[in-house]
Parts: sequence; structure tokens; C-alpha cells
Amino acid sequence: MSKHTPRALIAEDEPILAAALAHALQRLWPELDIVATSPNGVDAIQQGLALRPDILFLDIKMPGKTGLEAAEELAEQWPDSSPFPHIVFVTAYDEYALAAFEHAAADYVLKPVNDARLGKTVERLKQRLRDDSIANASTPASDAKLAHLLAQLQAMVPPAPRLQMLRAAVGNSVRMIALADVVYFEALDKYINVVCRDSEALIRTSLKELLPQLDPEQFWQIHRGTIVNASAIASAVRDEAGKLSLTLRQHGAQLRVSPLYAHLFRQM
Repeated sequence: MSKHTPRALIAEDEPILAAALAHALQRLWPELDIVATSPNGVDAIQQGLALRPDILFLDIKMPGKTGLEAAEELAEQWPDSSPFPHIVFVTAYDEYALAAFEHAAADYVLKPVNDARLGKTVERLKQRLRDDSIANASTPASDAKLAHLLAQLQAMVPPAPRLQMLRAAVGNSVRMIALADVVYFEALDKYINVVCRDSEALIRTSLKELLPQLDPEQFWQIHRGTIVNASAIASAVRDEAGKLSLTLRQHGAQLRVSPLYAHLFRQM
């Protein structure tokens, strides 16, 4: 049986740095096939889904989508028939921030690229690919690792003051909504749809801005576009394809759970 040639995608918005990383990889890992170089996070998602590489080198800070956002969206859209790629984040973070990557067992390389550090990453990637071929590794394990990483990084952000009430637009009026009355939040372009048991309203913000202001014990992110009130969840159901969805108490909506957040319901 012929040996599988490992394939990689590099996502980096600075062409000189992208070229430097590609050249360093060619020196350290001649067998690696770099199938594409993406200049931003949006292109990285498109190219990643189209090419399905074994490894993604994602710059943390990119226009359009950050490396973390690109990784999250790729995990949500990745086909079940293919194992999720190994991710290496390219970052200029300091040592304190890098602890998050270490704890999550995710790999990273620092800018500017250093051959000694990149060489260690290459050896780890080779071992992980060998392990994959033996264990037939599947998507959920990679999802769990990525979810752990996102949680670690979010924990490093200083907590914002907790919200108690929301001011939401309803027609020409402003409605005050207690957070306890919210069933779930749904991202809609530049707004968030605040869904209560018997009504809906819009607030002009993003889920990224809202999430740090919510009690994480009460409100769980289950998808990049959805945050649900945990007390409103009746059950979590997995269909024949393995996709997870939630049924809610006193509300007819069914909410899809991204694979990144499926670990929240393993004990349900």
C-alpha cells in the first residue's frame, strides 16, 4: 500500500511570513505537500473545506476571520467522512498566553519562525499522523481538543460585568428583558435575536461581545451563532448521522449543537 503524503494549508495574511514558514517547512519536512496558502481566515475556511488537508497552520490574527474563528467554523462544517486536521497556531503571543495552548495540547509556532521550535512541531505532527493511521482517529477527538483550547483562551480574558437586564428594540419602543426570561440568543448579521418563551426582540451587538457578560453556568454557547439558557434545555438528541440537537422546555425550537460543544452534553 502506498504511503499517504501529508498535506498542509498555511493561512497567513503577511506574504513574507507565509513564504518564510513554507520555506522552513520544506527544509524540515520535504515530504510535506503545502497545498495552498490563504491570505485571510475566510479564504482559509473555503480552501480548507475544499482541499481537506491533514494539517492547518493558522495565524491567530488575520483579517476577515481570526485563526481561532476559522478553526471553529471549519470544525462545525467539516464532513463526517474525513478526520479533522491537526491545527498549528502561528502567533506572536507572550509566554503567559502560550500556556493556554500548552494546556490544551494544541501546537503553535512563534513569529518570526524559528527552525528549532518548528522542528519540534514537525516531529510532533509526524507522530500524531502516525497515531492517526494506527487508531483511525476521528473528528470528535480533534473537536474536543479545539473546544478545550477555546475555553482556555476565553478564560484568560478579564471577566466583564455580568448583565442582569437587556434593553431590546421592539418596533419603535425599547423593552426591558430579564436574563432569566431568555431561552436562547441567536446571531443575525449585526444583531442578536433574543428569544423568550413567547416573544422575540433584537439587540445591536455580537455574540462575541455578549458572551463574557453572561453567567457561564447559566448560558452555554452551543454553536458559533447560538447561546442557550441551560435551564431551558429539555433534552439533547443525536440523530442517525451523529448530529446533536436540543429540545427546549416550553418552546418549539430545536437548536443544533456544533461538534465543538457536544462535550457539554455527554453526561445528559
